[in-house]
Amino acid sequence: MSTANAVPVSLAEIARIAGVGRAAVSNWRRRHDSFPSRIGGTDVSPQFSLAEVEKWLRDNDKLTDMGGREFLWPRFEALGSRDDSGLAIAEAARRMRAPRSRTTPPGLPVAAGELIGDAARLGRSEGPRKTFDFLLQRWLDTHVRQLSTTPPRLASLMARIALATRLGEIDQGLTVFDPACGTGHLPAAAAEEYDGPGLVLLGCERDPALSALASARLAFVTEGRDVRTEIATADALRDDPFPGGQADIALCNPPFNERDWGYEELATDRRWTHGLPPRTEPELAWVQHLLAHLRPGGTAVAVLPPAVASRRAGRRIRGSLLRTGLLRAVVALPPGSAQPHSVSLQLWVLRAAPEGSAAGPVGQDLLLVDASRFGRTGTREPGPEWEELTNFVLSVVGELDQPGRALPDGAVRVSLLDLLDDEVDLTPGRYTASSPEASEVELAASWEALAETLTELGNVTRHLVKLDFTDDEPRTTATVGDLVKAGVLTLRAGQQPAESSMRHGDVSVPLLTVSDLLMDGTPTGLVGPGAAHTVAEEGDVVVVGVVRAFKAWVHQGPPMALGSQLYALRVDPDKLDAHFLAGCLRAPANGRQAGTHASSSSRVDIKRLHVLQLPLDEQTLYAESFRRLTVFEQLLTSAAQLGKGLVNEVTDRLSVGGLASGSGGPR
Repeated sequence: MSTANAVPVSLAEIARIAGVGRAAVSNWRRRHDSFPSRIGGTDVSPQFSLAEVEKWLRDNDKLTDMGGREFLWPRFEALGSRDDSGLAIAEAARRMRAPRSRTTPPGLPVAAGELIGDAARLGRSEGPRKTFDFLLQRWLDTHVRQLSTTPPRLASLMARIALATRLGEIDQGLTVFDPACGTGHLPAAAAEEYDGPGLVLLGCERDPALSALASARLAFVTEGRDVRTEIATADALRDDPFPGGQADIALCNPPFNERDWGYEELATDRRWTHGLPPRTEPELAWVQHLLAHLRPGGTAVAVLPPAVASRRAGRRIRGSLLRTGLLRAVVALPPGSAQPHSVSLQLWVLRAAPEGSAAGPVGQDLLLVDASRFGRTGTREPGPEWEELTNFVLSVVGELDQPGRALPDGAVRVSLLDLLDDEVDLTPGRYTASSPEASEVELAASWEALAETLTELGNVTRHLVKLDFTDDEPRTTATVGDLVKAGVLTLRAGQQPAESSMRHGDVSVPLLTVSDLLMDGTPTGLVGPGAAHTVAEEGDVVVVGVVRAFKAWVHQGPPMALGSQLYALRVDPDKLDAHFLAGCLRAPANGRQAGTHASSSSRVDIKRLHVLQLPLDEQTLYAESFRRLTVFEQLLTSAAQLGKGLVNEVTDRLSVGGLASGSGGPR
């Protein structure tokens, strides 16, 4: 790879290539005189030659079980601009599927030609789709501040809503339309959710790099199927590439708050049947654009900011959408469902009137759904509980055409008479009823649960308070790295799987990430059984390699895949007790001394963590105490949650009166 000679890589990139932490690379640099010399950067952020790093890693046997994809990305990044690297990745994907093609897109730098060829050859040997997904994800991660993508789980939910709510039989195939498709997340989700014949995917994206990547993605997603895909590179509002085209379902995550959307030149456009969108309401322009491309009975699902439901400037158009029966439902999502992550975005479900009908087939009402409670709160990185959110939303939307059915808490049908006022505010939280008061039986059960928890807490406390510590000299310790070398345990690093390996079906393995642990510890991802990933089996010790989420525990239950910065340690049971190991590792002082920096976002060098050296029979005694401490912590958390719930419930009861005489007993 002659073009790689001048490609710079940082310590973090070297660590990613080698599958280790950055601290390990810094250690190699200090300990090995043969480590490549710095070619650029600064003392704090040095850069090295990719070619020299590759040679050194191979010569020193640091690349076991590592494919060649990691060496590709620094070369794509070295092309300079976001557009050049994106177009090069898309062209490499095309060549992976068409080996005889040799045409390089015009305007790309000379270095891109050889790189595209190398990437295509590697993809054909290591798997075209895996290689493309790897490069695409790296590209998206690198340019995350410049791009807004639709998360796969949200895209899947939108596609399922659209397929479930459209009217009419799919006898001539299905046409899917996305006028702002980005890199193709929504059309790809529709293709994965629809397994019938005759699928047509129509998309539009004004950014040439995104358009090319969307075409490449959909080519892989639909490979071997009866699918026609057309992704146009154009501004859908100003220069519609599909005038008069009609779709069965339309999915869209339009640009937010974009004032320069074509207000002046599109003032007399025929799409504005519900009124000219104000300059400050570009989202309502996209909504009417979607409706203009729907067949009778077709459904559109759009991701919109919450302000679109209530801004005064858009009330006339909202009112028209209600009166014509086109807007059928508004769903409020939890914060973190998509960018911007701090906002509770909304899904608008719109449906064109069926053939021969001037309005929607159901009575004059709107389905409002507040699903924001399915978010994980109290953490720095909020996000939804995807499985619960998906099940709830689909079950409620499934009642769209059943007006007489009862709806669960958080969903309500609101008549147009209550909506068509001076504000036409469609915010779900304004209309959905709050949860009903707990019954006397439920309240009594909560008090009983708290009493039982406190009793268990007291029992554990009585054991822990008896722990006696001597003032003898502290025992010797060994590091995890020493134990690995001695064969007492094995250490495996988790990794973020390629997007193509992500699954939403039953045949899959739960994927745990650091973000999950910062929420409530419940895995939110799934990976397919054939994907390359690190799996923690029952009895393995799992360690988090990030200071802000540092912890260690013995995994119980079915296998679980681990994301990046998570590690699985498997012990030799004849030499080491897993619960003893986990207890030693999770000591706060252990994590602090093994951290690479003082900040909470820094990494923990797992191999530097210390473990007390004890005979196996003594380890068992310590392990039992560690287990009791874990139970103590869990009971404290449970008691706090139960207590807070009871305080809130009883306070609500007291605030509205009705306290029976003599309640609470004598003071």
